[in-house]
Amino acid sequence: MTGGGGNAGPRERDTARTAPDNAGPVVDAGLLSPVRAGTPAEEATADTAWLQAMLDAEAALARAQARLGAVPAPAAEAVTRCARAGRLDVRALALAARETANPVVGLVQALTRLVAADTPEAAAYVHRGSTSQDILDTGAMLVADRTLRTVRADLTRTAEALAALAARHRDTVMAGRTLTLHAVPTTFGLKAAGWRQLVLDAEARLGRVHESLPVSLGGAAGTLAGYLEHARLDGVAGTGDGSYAERLVDAFAAETGLARPALPWHALRTPVADLAGALAFTAGALGKVAADVQSLARTEVGEVAEPGGPAGRGGSSAMPHKRNPVLATLIRSAALQVPALAGALTQCLAAEDERSAGAWHAEWQLLRECLRLTGGAARTAGELAGGLDVRADRMRTNLGLTGAQIVSERLAAVLAPRLGRAEARRLLTEASAEAAADGRELQAVLAEKPLLNGHFTEAELAALCDPADYTGAAGPLVDRALWP
Repeated sequence: MTGGGGNAGPRERDTARTAPDNAGPVVDAGLLSPVRAGTPAEEATADTAWLQAMLDAEAALARAQARLGAVPAPAAEAVTRCARAGRLDVRALALAARETANPVVGLVQALTRLVAADTPEAAAYVHRGSTSQDILDTGAMLVADRTLRTVRADLTRTAEALAALAARHRDTVMAGRTLTLHAVPTTFGLKAAGWRQLVLDAEARLGRVHESLPVSLGGAAGTLAGYLEHARLDGVAGTGDGSYAERLVDAFAAETGLARPALPWHALRTPVADLAGALAFTAGALGKVAADVQSLARTEVGEVAEPGGPAGRGGSSAMPHKRNPVLATLIRSAALQVPALAGALTQCLAAEDERSAGAWHAEWQLLRECLRLTGGAARTAGELAGGLDVRADRMRTNLGLTGAQIVSERLAAVLAPRLGRAEARRLLTEASAEAAADGRELQAVLAEKPLLNGHFTEAELAALCDPADYTGAAGPLVDRALWP
């Protein structure tokens, strides 16, 4: 129980002491999501961008109806002229949406007032025959379209940088690692070519989805009845046989630059699920690159380093000597979030009836996070790939850590015809253990084994134990990837 006097309890005093003096308006500034902070994807998915996309949908709808004679052309021009996000209060619309469960109702009211002030006779044609979901879903596809343009450009830039790395390091030998340990030799060129292939696969998947992002036009329950009725009352042809509906969808698609769907998709969420899947793959593909860079940049590995950047990048709050791999860390943070968010979006496919009470509403923030996290990761990946410091000397040094044991697979293949498969494996297992225990080169240990007397000269054994001579088809594989 608290009184009205000046003796505040411990909890109240603590709150007062820690409350900011200038908190300002509620805003998502990206404080907890640095991977997307300041990127084009963040700008393309901001509240104002989303609001503008819905206003663009309203304006496009009015122009599409005007094409078909269902709205006077001057009215469509007035709606388009007034459909500017800067003229509306985004926060007020957000608060008003609590009373209607979506932001379009308040948006339509605000836009109607603007149109009425500009051209009174045009106000009646705002949102004519439409429904909230048509506008919000079309707006969402416009936001996705604008975001994917930047994401795909960044993926292309990343792929080009990785192609250059792969070509430059086609024959740069390094340890291939499986289950975190040295396995057999590979080349950094092949690794970079593999990263590039993932990025190309991601861009291709996003491209297919991007080209098919559809408008949403269904009316209250997916029948387009409201659009048809208004057009019928205005004497527009084709409202009885459905041809007007077909022409309206075509006109709306043309005005927005989006695709034409086969059917209204209020409760058929294929477009969102497909987009979610492509974004999840993209984030995961970039996450693979980031995870490899983090592993190779470890102090004790030191085979790559992130590019330099602004002063203080990678700094630690406690350890002045550290320069952390922050670009890879940002990318990986997105790669771990987007698939989970995309899974939640896929769950929204199970929508009831002709419009869902909750599943549709749950998509909005999930979709925005997928877009802006993936966009942030793609922008960061371009910087990482474009400036990655590849340390070939350290790669060669690390190859020697096991004293040629990294080519034991090759030695087993060469010795099997001479000693028998089982005997060759037994000999190499014993020799590898002995080399590891004594800190000697495997070549030196093998040279002392009586079983090998007369089988190899010293030079031949040295050649067999050279990791650079056991990279398989790594070089040709790089060539095939870069120049198919």
